[in-house]
Amino acid sequence: MTAPAKGNPASYFPSIEKKYGRPVQEWIDLIDASPLTKHMELVTWLKTEHGLGHGHAYALVAHTLALGTA
Repeated sequence: MTAPAKGNPASYFPSIEKKYGRPVQEWIDLIDASPLTKHMELVTWLKTEHGLGHGHAYALVAHTLALGTA
């Protein structure tokens, strides 16, 4: 198994799933469904409403926005 590149948002996904008990796709879907559109607004929302740490929230938002679905 190849380890993800460090610094890549996806490199955080295994620890996000383990720590918060939800698949990454659920987080992506939540971000997509949010009326918020700005990166830091979404990060703050994930931290305050869902209890994610800053790095995990940042990685999820960066990945989701890069997908162009949010």
